[in-house]
Amino acid sequence: MPIQTINPYNNQLVKSFDALTEKELEQKIAKAHQAYLSWRNESIETRAALLHEVSAIMLRKNKELAKLITLEMGKLIAQSESEIEMCASVYKYYADNAAEFLKDKPLETTDGSAFIRYTPTGIILGVEPWNFPFNQVGRLAAPNIVAGNVMMVKHASNVPQCAAMIETIFRDAGAPEGIYTNLFLPGEKIAALAADDRITGMSLTGSEKAGSSLAEAAGKNLKKSVLELGGSDAFIILDDADIDLAVAKAVLGRFNNMGQSCTSSKRIIAVASVAEEFLEKFTSKISGLKVGDPMDPTTKIGPMVSEEAAQKITRQVNDTVKDGARIVVGGKRIDREGAFYEFTILTDIPKGSVAYKEELFGPVASFYKVKDIEEAISLANDTGFGLGGSVFSKDTDKAIEVASRIDTGMVFINQNVASRPDLPFGGTKRSGYGRELSPLGIEEFVNKKVIRLP
Repeated sequence: MPIQTINPYNNQLVKSFDALTEKELEQKIAKAHQAYLSWRNESIETRAALLHEVSAIMLRKNKELAKLITLEMGKLIAQSESEIEMCASVYKYYADNAAEFLKDKPLETTDGSAFIRYTPTGIILGVEPWNFPFNQVGRLAAPNIVAGNVMMVKHASNVPQCAAMIETIFRDAGAPEGIYTNLFLPGEKIAALAADDRITGMSLTGSEKAGSSLAEAAGKNLKKSVLELGGSDAFIILDDADIDLAVAKAVLGRFNNMGQSCTSSKRIIAVASVAEEFLEKFTSKISGLKVGDPMDPTTKIGPMVSEEAAQKITRQVNDTVKDGARIVVGGKRIDREGAFYEFTILTDIPKGSVAYKEELFGPVASFYKVKDIEEAISLANDTGFGLGGSVFSKDTDKAIEVASRIDTGMVFINQNVASRPDLPFGGTKRSGYGRELSPLGIEEFVNKKVIRLP
């Protein structure tokens, strides 16, 4: 896949980058390994100071960085600015809390004493996606760098300017060479890197296919891996829900970032007694919104990430309708230049159809009406994915009970799923394994070494 910026607003090529040669790649790995041998001995305070500076730079350059996001993947400019703020908060969170997270943990023993000491392991290779080009990297880089590891990142090939900028930010923050390294590489080169003994862990956020490939390579070479893959999150509305709140959160949860989020509220499941009211209000909220340039702060519907993505969601919707589904609103490309697709709601979706079984990674909501809680839970779990989910009810105990029966890594009550630095992020089933963020995120690629005393 070419490494180039193509502006999805007009599908025009902006800039191209050359992939690394084998010699250049080896030089970068060698520098990263040498950097690790020194960095692992630095104090946590020194490492945290670097993250604080990275965070500060990102906040100072918020508008500049946000424009790069919008240029390369089409995110509305206000959402791009919010992404930079979120990413800066992740770096600050780990800078502020790493010393506490990594302090020795005493163990209870029958005789003598023992404790766990958290020690770094080496180079961590990250394979990162385009949909949150700064924040996804920050979630992996921040905890690992402050823990004493070093990062090498193969970013998505369609956001190369964002990828290069992250390395620049680390350099400007005073990071020694090799602490953070951007790799301009095609995806097929990644599996081979698992065989390199200097690389001790691998993490990927992306598709099932890419995750399976990385996991296979990591397993073959006995490397730890973390995967955050697709999702088809259920958004359950019970009969006692605050409907206006549910509508507002569904609009945000499904259509933020043009629906191109793993934790987007893709399947909206409403109990029959409130289904029609919700659907009417939900449809009204997404109708008549301004379509246009994502750089314009007044635009509400921007392009998808690429022409390929817009064509894929078009095929998925068309195939689902052929299977018997009904379009409530939207359902087609917007007649203008660029990778645009209408905000869409599908309903009467047959079991086994494309929208029922596949992830819809775009601005399309699947709406289901069910007779009761039991049917809602059954439908929510009738998927191979298990990333996130939401439950709306004024009865907190009932909502928690429903949440406990949904097979996912995360469930939010009376809100859409969202990423926060202090909450573990990750899924189950085909949505992957391992966790990012929170104290759990810093523990994935460190050695939990037991030290025993008499």
